[in-house]
Amino acid sequence: MDIEKIQRILRMDPDDAVDELLGAVEKYYGEVPYILQYLRDTPELLIPKILYDSAIIREFKRLDPKTVELISIGVSAALRCDHCLRMHIRIAEKLGLSKEEIFDAALIAGTLSNATVLAYATRVLDSEEGVERGHRCEVCDVGCNGCDGEGE
Repeated sequence: MDIEKIQRILRMDPDDAVDELLGAVEKYYGEVPYILQYLRDTPELLIPKILYDSAIIREFKRLDPKTVELISIGVSAALRCDHCLRMHIRIAEKLGLSKEEIFDAALIAGTLSNATVLAYATRVLDSEEGVERGHRCEVCDVGCNGCDGEGE
């Protein structure tokens, strides 16, 4: 969204701005997400949220809409946000993404979520045992398990 359009929206009557922005969201998605419906009566929160979200998700030019939806599916799955996941699956299907492509995004999210859980748990476990792994050694300048300070 270009700056002139943002300025125009910010000069509008708040109720008119809300209607215009929610209409644009509905046109893009085919529905208005719940959180935006919930914020409808607080334009001071809704308007900046939609403007920000639009700049990142709907008008982002470096990633195509299908990629944005696959990322959204992966994040929604990883965060276990059922209503977001369902909405992004519907949008992905409207964009022509296959069930397999959608599932691949969920698989990637699951793999990364698994790695996050394991990395967190093993670091806490090591810290409780006083073990330091993978620190950056000043002598050998690699991740190591604790050399004697002489690069070994």
